[in-house]
Amino acid sequence: MDTNTKHKALLAPIRAAMYDFDLFKLKRSFADLTIPETIFRLSFPFGESTGADAYVDAVYEPFAQAIPDLERRDWIVMAGTAERGEHWVGCGGYYTGTFLCPWHDMPPTGHIVHMRFHEFYRFEDEKVVETQAIWDLPELMMQAGAWPLAPSLGREWCVPAPATGDGIVPGPYDPNASKASADHIIEMLEYMKRHPSQGGPEVMEMERFWHPKMSWYGPAGIGTGRGIKGFRNWHQIPFLKGMPDRGRYVDEITYHFFGDRNYAAVTGWPNMIQTISDDGWLGIAPTNQRVEMRSLDFWRIEKGLIRENWVLVDLLDVYNQIGVDVLARMREFNKARHGFDPSTGRAH
Repeated sequence: MDTNTKHKALLAPIRAAMYDFDLFKLKRSFADLTIPETIFRLSFPFGESTGADAYVDAVYEPFAQAIPDLERRDWIVMAGTAERGEHWVGCGGYYTGTFLCPWHDMPPTGHIVHMRFHEFYRFEDEKVVETQAIWDLPELMMQAGAWPLAPSLGREWCVPAPATGDGIVPGPYDPNASKASADHIIEMLEYMKRHPSQGGPEVMEMERFWHPKMSWYGPAGIGTGRGIKGFRNWHQIPFLKGMPDRGRYVDEITYHFFGDRNYAAVTGWPNMIQTISDDGWLGIAPTNQRVEMRSLDFWRIEKGLIRENWVLVDLLDVYNQIGVDVLARMREFNKARHGFDPSTGRAH
C-alpha cells in the first residue's frame, strides 16, 4: 500500500470512533496514532494543546456532554504530499446530533444540529505529529439563534457533500493526477492575487479555472455563493474592499497544498495576513490592523475546472485579534431570552 493510502487507513479508527461516538475508543485510537509531543491546533476559542489525552478531555468530552448522541460524518477524506515533502490527510464534514446541554455558552436547542469541520493531520513515520483544524462554531450559534454579529451576505445552510459522491478518495494514490489538481489550484490563486493591485477582475481570468456552475461554500458568517458572480458578490468584493493588501505578505506565512486525484486542499496556521484598512467585510470598521487568518480549504475539479470549493476561516479568531469577544457578546445577546439564565446557560 502506498504511503498516502496507508495514512488514510491509519486514520480510519479515529473516524469510526467519532461516527458511533465512543470516548474510550477515541482516546485509545488517538493514543495508538499519535506521539506524546503531537501538537493539536484547533480554532478559537480552543487554541493549541500537546498530547492526545489532554486534547480529547478538553475538547471532545464536553462536546459529547452537550450533544450526547454526537456523530461525525465525513464527506471528504483525501491525502497527499505537500511541496516540502510533508504528508497530510485532510478530512471535511460535519458533527451532528441533538443539542441538549450548553456548550461554550451556546444555549441548547433540543433539536438536531450540524457543525462543519475541516481537519488536517500531518504524518511522520506513520504517526500523527500535528493537526490543524477549524470547527465552524458560528454555524452552531446561528442554529441556536445566538449569532450576535452581522448577518451573512451569502446563503447559510447545511453545506453539502461533493455532488459526485466521491469525496472519500480511494487508493491507490495517483501522483500525476494529484499533482495536476494541486497545480491547478496554485496557479488559480496566483492569478487571483493579481486583483486588485494589478487591475480589475479581468486580470484573475476566473473563467480559465472555475466552472460556470461553481459553488463556493464559505464559513458561517460569510455563507455560500453560487457561480462566479455569487462568489464575487457575497465574498470576494467585500473581502477585498476591506483588505485590499491581500497577498502581499506571503513570505510571512506557511501553507501546504496537496492533491488526491481530482481533489486538492490547503492548510496553514496561519496562511493569510492582511490589513483591515477599509469598510466592507463582515461589518467590521476599518482598524488599520494587520490580522492573521487561518483558512483551510478543499476543492473538487471537474473536467479541468473547479466545480466546488469548501472554505473554513477561523472568523472568531479574527474578531478576537481586533478586540471583539464574540462569545462574550453572545452571552449579552442571550440575556433577552425569555426564561434563559446566562449565568448558567440553562433555562429556568
